[in-house]
Amino acid sequence: MNPKYRLSAAIVIAIVTILALIHFMKPEAKRRKAPPVPAINVQVQTVTAEPYQFTLNSFGVLKPRTQSLLQSQVSGEVVWLSSQFREGGFFNQGDVLVKLDDRDYQAKVQTAKANVMSADQALIEEKARGEQALQDWLRLGNQGKTPSALVLRKPQLAAAEAKLLSAKAELATAELALSRTQIMAPFNGRVLSKKVDVGQLAGNNTQLAEVYATDYVEVRLPLKQRDLPFISLPEHYRDGESRAELPRVSLRSTLFGQPEIWEGRIVRTESAIDSNAQQLYVIAQIDDPFSAQHKNKMPLKIGQYVTAQIQGKTKDEQLLIPNKALYQNSYVFVVNEGRLQRRDLKLAWQNDSHSVVDSGLQAGDELVISPLGQVVSGTAVNIVEKDGVALEAKPNKPRHDAEKGKGERKHDGKPRQKSGESA
Repeated sequence: MNPKYRLSAAIVIAIVTILALIHFMKPEAKRRKAPPVPAINVQVQTVTAEPYQFTLNSFGVLKPRTQSLLQSQVSGEVVWLSSQFREGGFFNQGDVLVKLDDRDYQAKVQTAKANVMSADQALIEEKARGEQALQDWLRLGNQGKTPSALVLRKPQLAAAEAKLLSAKAELATAELALSRTQIMAPFNGRVLSKKVDVGQLAGNNTQLAEVYATDYVEVRLPLKQRDLPFISLPEHYRDGESRAELPRVSLRSTLFGQPEIWEGRIVRTESAIDSNAQQLYVIAQIDDPFSAQHKNKMPLKIGQYVTAQIQGKTKDEQLLIPNKALYQNSYVFVVNEGRLQRRDLKLAWQNDSHSVVDSGLQAGDELVISPLGQVVSGTAVNIVEKDGVALEAKPNKPRHDAEKGKGERKHDGKPRQKSGESA
C-alpha cells in the first residue's frame, strides 16, 4: 500500500476515535428547575351576610309645586306696584301686587248704582199702579170676580222687576271690573319674573308676572327599572289610599360651593314609564323650603340641579362587597387554603362603592380586596391583613411554577372596572 494512503487512513481512524470518545464521555445534562416564585401578600375581608338598607341614587331639577302666570282681566294703565313685586320678592295670599287706573271703572259703578236706584223706584211705582188698578176695578162693581193679569198690571210689574234685576247685574259687573283693577296674590308665594312696570298700559290678558307658591318645592327623579325592586313606592288609587309609607330622600347641591343637604319625601309616583329612557319618575317634595328655620342654608333656587339619595328597602342576609374587589365587574378572587381562587359573580345590585352579590360567594369566604396585578388562580398568598386588622407577617416561602394547577384560568391583568350602575 502506498505510504501516502496509509497516512490518510490513520488520520481518519484517529478522528473517528476521538469523536467517539467525546460522545461517550459527555456528561449528562441536568434538568434545571424553574426559578422559585415568592408568595403574594394580600389583604382580605371576610364575607358576611347581614341586613342592608338599599339607597338609590338619582338626580333632578327643583321646580315649584304650583306656578302661575298673573294676567290682567281688565285694561288700564299700571299706576302702582307693590314693593315685593320684583324678581325674588315674597308675598302673602291676598296681598295687592299691582294697581291699574280705576277712574273709568269707578264711574261705571256709580252709573250702575244710579240705574239700580231708578229701576227700584220704577218697581215701587208699578206696584202702586197695580194696587190702584185693583181698587178701581172693584169700584166698578166687580166684587166676587177675579181680576185678570192685565187689569192688575202684572205684565208691567214683571217688566219693572226684570229691569231692576238687570240694573243690579250691571252694578255687580261694574264692581267686579273695578275690583279687578287691583291684582292680588292667589297664594303665599314668590315672584319668578316681572313683566310690567308703572306707566305701562295693560290690556285684557296682559301678562303681569310669573309667580310660584312657596309652600313646597318638588324634584322629578328618574329611577331605573332594575332599581324598582329595592324601594317601596307610594302608589295612589281611586280610593286615595297609598300602598306604602313615603320614603325619605336627601337632596344635595353644591351650587354655592359648599355641599348642602335638604331632607324631603317621595310623595307620589308618575303613572307611566318614560318610553324613551325606560325609567319611572317619582316626585320628591321639600316642605316650606323658604322658612326661617333654614336660614343657616343658602335658599333653594328654582331650576337648581340636585342629586338625590332615596331610602330603599331593608333586606336581610345580604352579601355586600366593595367594588374595589371586583375585576371587570364580573369576578373576584378569594383565598382558599393559602392560594387564590377565582369566583365568577352574579350581582343583584350595585352603587358607586359597593355591590350586593346574588350568587358566586357565600358567608365566610375570604375576599381579596388588595390589588393583585397579573395573577392566576392557584397562586400562593400570605394574608397580611384581615378585616382591617394587620396579621403577624409569615415567611414569604417561594414556590415553583411546576406546582401550579393545570388548566387554571389566567387573570388578564386588565384594570378593575368600578361602576355605580346596578348589576
